[in-house]
Amino acid sequence: MKNANSFYQKPKDAVLVFADGSKFYGYGIGNYGSTIGEICFNTSITGYQEILTDPSYSGQIINFTFPHIGNIGVNREDIEAKKVRANGLIIREFITSPSNYRSTNSFIDWLKLNSLTGICGVDTRKITKKIRQQGAKNVAIIFDKNLDTQKIDKIYDQIKGSIDLAGIELASLASENKIYDWNDEAKWNHEINNYKKTNNKLFKIVAIDYGAKLNILRCLSEVGGDITIVPASATFEEIIKYKPDGVFLSNGPGDPYETGKYAISTIKKIIENNIPLFGICLGHQLLALSVGAKTIKMQQGHRGANHPVQNLYTKKVEITSQNHGFCVDKSSLPSNVEITHISLFDNSIEGIKLKDKPAFSVQYHPESSPGPSDSFYLFQDFVELINKNRK
Repeated sequence: MKNANSFYQKPKDAVLVFADGSKFYGYGIGNYGSTIGEICFNTSITGYQEILTDPSYSGQIINFTFPHIGNIGVNREDIEAKKVRANGLIIREFITSPSNYRSTNSFIDWLKLNSLTGICGVDTRKITKKIRQQGAKNVAIIFDKNLDTQKIDKIYDQIKGSIDLAGIELASLASENKIYDWNDEAKWNHEINNYKKTNNKLFKIVAIDYGAKLNILRCLSEVGGDITIVPASATFEEIIKYKPDGVFLSNGPGDPYETGKYAISTIKKIIENNIPLFGICLGHQLLALSVGAKTIKMQQGHRGANHPVQNLYTKKVEITSQNHGFCVDKSSLPSNVEITHISLFDNSIEGIKLKDKPAFSVQYHPESSPGPSDSFYLFQDFVELINKNRK
């Protein structure tokens, strides 16, 4: 792999184009070609492989604020889906040769293998400020050896009148859209076997897949879940035939209101039948919509691994990982909903529970463990809710 100095001596062959006409020229990484998506920024200093494979990033181009991305390479374990879900990436510095004992490949080769287009050598701090001031808008990255005005103008025409993710339904595309048992994943069977050895009773969880992260399923398995995953479009009748002790609503991308058009009727029936319910991220928003609340698009969203969230019961502050561009409108909450967690960045809702039904949810990602164990109790709370409901 070439070193950074020789890399920056070559002509710039990539450009990031905004819908307002702004352009940032740099050097292409990954796959030649162009890509379009809603731009967002992520403040994490590592975990780029998990971020790019997180289904919640479907339709988005990620601007990484930490300058050195990709330098520890990639491996086969640190993924959140079976394929890359983000539309593209923006980084400050050139990717150097990998330096980590777990690395099995270079990040640049991984980007090419996954047909992901990105750009480096641009001012990511300036881009972040632009997003903060103007909000998350559609952008394009062009990576071409023969970069010319005609090519740039052509792709600019595609984005200048385009809309962002508000009003866009993406969960059905991020879902695996099939029924399968997580415990068939041989690598994680040991979690179930270890649980059986302690004479604890397994409980049946049906996870509705709106773009579920793999580590969420691992955490549910770790606390004793026998998990069956169903598509985003699953009906209550399809779910109930598995006789679930609890139902999990997964994370996912896109506008929750649009996903709610087909998901809310199912969730309402789960609530009406007093089946314990736990939601994360999009699942949190869908639970809120199902009881009559509203969701709104945020100016810039929350994306990073250092977001402080306060548990209003314990008063403890959890360091959380977040990835969302929509949130629940606090003013729209009905009287039977209690706020359990808030963001200490902007006081937005980070967790709710129903006062009269066994259901709760959080906006952030407890399975990402940036704390590292600050929020794992939520999976155990789900188990307690199920056990309480069994009595």
